[in-house]
Amino acid sequence: MIYGIGTDVCDIRRIRDTLERRGERFAEKVLGPNEMQVFRARSARVAARGVAYLATRFSAKEAFSKAIGMGMRMPMTWRDCEILNAPSGKPEIRLHNALAVWFEAQGLRAHVSVSDETDYATSYVVVESKT
Repeated sequence: MIYGIGTDVCDIRRIRDTLERRGERFAEKVLGPNEMQVFRARSARVAARGVAYLATRFSAKEAFSKAIGMGMRMPMTWRDCEILNAPSGKPEIRLHNALAVWFEAQGLRAHVSVSDETDYATSYVVVESKT
């Protein structure tokens, strides 16, 4: 049974501008530790790839917060929700700390899709109840 659906569209140019103004501090606020490793590696190769990665993760976390119906308030935090790729490349949501405990107690499972083009990143999340 579907518990919630969330979608988000993010302007990559806005993320780029914020990153230029605030530096890596902005990425560290939004990304969890595993995501930061990917962000740094992609940024080191091609700066635009790092920005697009950050934008898709920002968008996916916004969509996830909408799907669980709580927005960005506890236990939902930017860093406790990571969007990482499986070896196949499929994006997956990995939760940590109080958010993971809450999510498991609710008996929920999440599915995420992310996409980006030159100027926009978009995400779609479906959260379903296991029961």
